[in-house]
Amino acid sequence: MPLAGIRILALEQFGAGPFGTSHLADLGAEVIKIEDPNAGGDVGRYVPPYASGEDSLFFETFNRGKKSIALDLGTAAGRAIFERLVSVSGAVYSNLRGDVPKKIGITYDDLKGFNPAIVCCSLSGFGMTGPRQAEPGYDYVIQGLTGWMDITGEPDGPPTKSGLSLVDFSTGYVAALALLAGLHAAQRDGEGMDCDVSLYDTALSMLTYPGVWHLNA
Repeated sequence: MPLAGIRILALEQFGAGPFGTSHLADLGAEVIKIEDPNAGGDVGRYVPPYASGEDSLFFETFNRGKKSIALDLGTAAGRAIFERLVSVSGAVYSNLRGDVPKKIGITYDDLKGFNPAIVCCSLSGFGMTGPRQAEPGYDYVIQGLTGWMDITGEPDGPPTKSGLSLVDFSTGYVAALALLAGLHAAQRDGEGMDCDVSLYDTALSMLTYPGVWHLNA
């Protein structure tokens, strides 16, 4: 498989983040989900419908082919295990609020001492910097903020969301691409980096030619 031998630690939940790493796992990467036992793990585990017992079809869709470990990074023992995993991994991938990676110590500056080539990819609502970094993001909210709802539906109709969470899915793809680019650079240069990907930036970029028309009207 193309990504065989690459280990990715994923602090992810719900749709956007897990969607991105699901494709990396499909390509052969070893994706290890780091799930917070205090929060009951990935919230996607509790989204119905259920196949049997407590197996969420939503969760299984986005987490196929992955491994999982329950780890509390707020404890000394949990942090020590995480740091050992970082030392033998290629990337740390997260989809949290933009201010959270620094708070919990999973940026490149926090982890380069354990692995100078580690790539730290953050997927958030509004990015790791700027005035909205601490705000959560949600697919349909971002569709409204970036104008997607204005160009969806009938010309004279109300603002309309897409039938699927396309901002989430698009951003998952962009995050996966950013992570792979980071891994390539780290292999070439021996030095990792932060990759900062946001729902908002991705949705704006996906406007493509309608956005260009608007800016040049």
